[in-house]
Amino acid sequence: MANPSHRKTMLLVAAVFILPVALAKLALEMDWFSRASTNKGVLLEPIPNLANLDSQHKWRLLYVLPSRCDAACENALVAINQVWVALGREQDRAEPLVIVMADSDAKPRQHLSEFPGIRMMQASQQDVNEVFKDVPTDGIFLVDTLDNVVLRYPPQIEQQQAVLHSRDILADLRKLLKLSRIG
Repeated sequence: MANPSHRKTMLLVAAVFILPVALAKLALEMDWFSRASTNKGVLLEPIPNLANLDSQHKWRLLYVLPSRCDAACENALVAINQVWVALGREQDRAEPLVIVMADSDAKPRQHLSEFPGIRMMQASQQDVNEVFKDVPTDGIFLVDTLDNVVLRYPPQIEQQQAVLHSRDILADLRKLLKLSRIG
């Protein structure tokens, strides 16, 4: 008959190997963690394509200028410029882009000249609606080199939140630039 201390040792060794596997299986089945989602922005599905409006082989930080530019709008304009500047030597691979429509607020258009890196593009409301269909156009978008609008970052009214939010955008863009060989 086996010694009781050997039996305890065998049960302890079995528990050390079986318990982590059982906990991992339980964690997968119960969705106790987010599965491989490391992006900070909201992944858009279905993915809008910007090719009919603007086709570039660069990553783009896109903002659609609304008819009334409030604090969230001003924060977004500053954020896309700051993220682009923060890219440093990678700046040539990305571009901040502001889509301006006929009813867009005129005041921020004048201030956009203070940000030399931001490119403004005229578009009709119909063209913007055609691209974004069911996606709200408020917020900052990340556009890939194939003109797919892949991530959306919601607008931030508080300036402190906007600064933290721009760090998230920068982190996502740096990660994408690192993984991408195009643009």
